[in-house]
Amino acid sequence: MTTRQSPCDRFPLNTLHWGSVGHGTTTHSSKPPTTPAPIYRHAAPSGPWPWMDLESDIILETGPVPPPRQPMEQWKWRGYPQNLFGNWVADRIARSKMVENCSKEPREKCKIYYVDVLESGDFKPAKDTDPPIEVNESALSQLWDQLQIEPTGLRLRVLLVDNMKHPVLQMLGTRYNIEPFFFTSSLNWIPSRYQEEVIKKKGDHITVTLLFVRTIPWDKTAASSHSKHISCSEKTIDTQESLCLRSVRSPAEKYLLQDLLALHMIRSSDPSGSTIISYHPNAQWNRTSAERLKNLVLKVGESVYWRQILEQSKDPTFIFLAILWYALYAWDESLDHLYTHMNWLESNGLSTNDNHLTTELHTIQAQLLHYASLLEDFRKSVTFIRNTPSPVLESREFTDHTRRDTNKLMRKECDNLLSEIDRLGFQLKNITDLAKATVNFVDSRRMQDLTVATVRDSAAMKQISYLTMIFLPASFVAAVFGMNVREITDDATETLSHYAVVSISFTVLTAWLVVAFQSHSPFHEPGSRFWLRLAWPFSYVIRPTGLRQSLRSQPGGLP
Repeated sequence: MTTRQSPCDRFPLNTLHWGSVGHGTTTHSSKPPTTPAPIYRHAAPSGPWPWMDLESDIILETGPVPPPRQPMEQWKWRGYPQNLFGNWVADRIARSKMVENCSKEPREKCKIYYVDVLESGDFKPAKDTDPPIEVNESALSQLWDQLQIEPTGLRLRVLLVDNMKHPVLQMLGTRYNIEPFFFTSSLNWIPSRYQEEVIKKKGDHITVTLLFVRTIPWDKTAASSHSKHISCSEKTIDTQESLCLRSVRSPAEKYLLQDLLALHMIRSSDPSGSTIISYHPNAQWNRTSAERLKNLVLKVGESVYWRQILEQSKDPTFIFLAILWYALYAWDESLDHLYTHMNWLESNGLSTNDNHLTTELHTIQAQLLHYASLLEDFRKSVTFIRNTPSPVLESREFTDHTRRDTNKLMRKECDNLLSEIDRLGFQLKNITDLAKATVNFVDSRRMQDLTVATVRDSAAMKQISYLTMIFLPASFVAAVFGMNVREITDDATETLSHYAVVSISFTVLTAWLVVAFQSHSPFHEPGSRFWLRLAWPFSYVIRPTGLRQSLRSQPGGLP
C-alpha cells in the first residue's frame, strides 16, 4: 500500500546539492547560442520508427531486448526508458541525444521547483514551496522515495525542472510513465503535441512542446565586436539564429531568440491529483528558467479572472492553458520590438545609403517566414488543447451539467487565446509587408543610384565623342595623305585599288571569325560546334529561320 502525506510534507529534502557547492557559471558568448534545427518526424509517438535513420542499414539496428533485472526496487528507474518502452534500444537513445543533451556541468545545480493547487482552486503560498529541491547523486534514492509519496488534498502539482540531469529524467519518466518522446522533443527543441495513455474515466497524458520568440538583453560590448565580424564574413542566413535589434537604445543589445515551453501533463482522477512537468533548457541557453515560470504560475492564482475559472471548474487543464499565455505575452512583446526595429530600418533606408542594410532586411524577411511557422505551431497547440478534453470529465466526480459547463468554458478560453494568436498573426503579416516594402524601396534606391551613375558616365562618354568628332576629319585627311600609293606619291609601288581590296578582305574575314567564335548569335543555330559555326554565312542563307524567312516576310519577297 502506498503511503500518503499532506501536501506541505512532500519533498522535505530541500538542501540536497548536486556536485560542488555554488551556482553554476556559464561562459558568456558574444551573442545568444543558435537553437538546433528541429527534426519534426521524431516529434510524437505516432511515428512507428522512433529516431531511426532510414539511410542506414536497418539490419544493423539492435532489436528490442528485455531490460536487465535491477538488484533493488529503488534503482529500477535506471532502466528507463527501455524498462517501460522496449523499442527504445541503446542506439535509438544515442541518436535521440537523450543522455547527451542533459546537463553534465557539475557546477550547474539541478533544481526542481513546484507549485501546488489545492482542491478548492487556491494556490499554496510561495513560502510553503520554497526553497526548491536541489538533487545530489548521493541522495538519488531519497529523491526516488519522495517521488513515490502521493500527496492528498491537491488538484494539481506543477513540477518545473532546471538543468535536468539524466538520473532525474529517468526518475520522472519511470514514476509518471512518461513517453520518451516528451524528453527527446524537449531536449532537441522539436515542436510537438500529442495525447497518450488514454484511460476512460481515469485520465491521460498530454504533451505540448512549443517554440516561441522572446526578447532578451545581451552584453553590448561583446555583441558589437562580434557583429562587425559577422557583417564581413557571414554569407548564409540561418533562421535558427537570434536576431539582433540594433535600433534599441539600451546598455545591452536586444535580441529576438527562440525560447522553449515544454509541458507534459498527467491528468488523473486519483486522489493525489494531476501533475504538470515542465522542462527548462540548461543555463547555457539563457532561456526561461524554472524559477521564472514558477513565479508566473503563482501569479495565475492572484488573477481574479482565473480564480473564478478555477472555482467554476475542477479541470486542472485550465492551469495548463494559462501557462500557454506566457508564450503569447512573449510573442506580443517581441513583435512590438520588431516593428520598432523595422521602422528604424526604414528611416535609415530613406536617409542613408548603407550597403549592409539590404542584407539585414533579407535576413529579417527569412526570420519572419520562420516566425510565421512558429506562430502556426502555437495555434495548433491551443487547438489541440481545445479538442482534447480530459477523460476525467467522464468520471462520477463530474455531473452532466458540470461536464457541459467545463467543456463550454474550456472552448471559450481556448477561443480567447486563439483570437489573440490571430491578432499576432495579423501583426506579423504587417511587419512582413513592411519588410518587403522596405527591401523594394532600398533596392529601387540602389538602382536609382546606379542609373544616375550610368547617366553620368554616358555624359562623359558623350563629351569624349564630341572631341573625337572634332579631330576625326583631320585624322582622316592626315591618314589619306600619308598613304604610300601612286595616286599620292610618285615613287610608290601600290595603288588605291590594291588598298581597297586588302582592306575589304580583312574586314570580311574579321567579321566572319567574330561571328564564328560567338556561341550565341542569330546567324547560326544555338549549340552548334565551332566547325559548323565557321560556315555560318551559308547556313544562315539556306536555313528556314534565316535570310530566306526574312525575305519571305517582306512584301514581294521570295515565294
